[in-house]
Amino acid sequence: MWACRLMKRQDFTFEKLRWQPKDCEMEEFEGPKFLKRMHDKTLAFVGDSLGRQQFQSLMCMITAGEDSSDVLDVGNEYGLVIPPGGVRPDGWAYRFLSTNTTVLYYWSSGLCEIEPVNVNDPRTEHAMHLDRPPSFLHQFLHRIDVLVLNTGHHWNRGKLRANRWVMYLGGAPNTNRMLADMGKAKNFTIHNTVKWLDSQLPKHPRLKAFYRSISPRHFVNGDWNTGGSCNNTRPMSVGREVLQEESSDPIAASAVRGTGVKLLDITSLSQVRDEGHISRFSITSAHGVQDCLHWCLPGVPDTWNEILFAQI
Repeated sequence: MWACRLMKRQDFTFEKLRWQPKDCEMEEFEGPKFLKRMHDKTLAFVGDSLGRQQFQSLMCMITAGEDSSDVLDVGNEYGLVIPPGGVRPDGWAYRFLSTNTTVLYYWSSGLCEIEPVNVNDPRTEHAMHLDRPPSFLHQFLHRIDVLVLNTGHHWNRGKLRANRWVMYLGGAPNTNRMLADMGKAKNFTIHNTVKWLDSQLPKHPRLKAFYRSISPRHFVNGDWNTGGSCNNTRPMSVGREVLQEESSDPIAASAVRGTGVKLLDITSLSQVRDEGHISRFSITSAHGVQDCLHWCLPGVPDTWNEILFAQI
């Protein structure tokens, strides 16, 4: 669904750009090299659909997009199976048998625990526990060697209403007026989850933990539901380099500051790539609706993984 070459897009200049860090040469990503470095190890992405895109990007980078008998679906080991009445699982996990390397993704759009208020009511509201990290992390952190967290674009009133999410704090509906503000609630949750993860690092000394900064949107002349578009095809039309030393995602930067969790800072370099989005080349959107949030693959998320690989 992200392969723009299959969606009648005609220009592919966006596939050819490579990020050049200042004063250093970034190691080229090679699938066999990645698998060797991750021998007997597990890499997990936990986050929203942009985290899923990074996971899908990495799988394609490792396999070069080819089917392989070396890859085994091990989602059942992590409870990643289609639930009764469901359409898809909460994530996917694949193991490369030659090196016993596992790459997985777990869906957690808000990076906090979300559970039904009444399990017997299919129309029940869901408690969004701002002060509880996803239970998946509690359950499987001991099996993870590299962890990449992200959240961001689900923190809006429309998403909460559509999903029937109700913010909870201390096991009860939130009464803190400050946290009723979406931005403050997101900030609180990110800081809380990163702080919890930092507290777990001494128990898991081999774990490398990253928080990935937010992936930018590029809607012009409206939003996704008001005619917004991103039809530009000229690479780097909104800037050719990133000069600032500080992150363009101050919430992410402040959350990891003083912790053992590293910042995977992709915001500014992705900001100059407005031509790399799905745009109108989508198989799922309604007529006239453009996707200026998700990215064509191969494309910008590959760069995120090249940087992650270099830091690993």
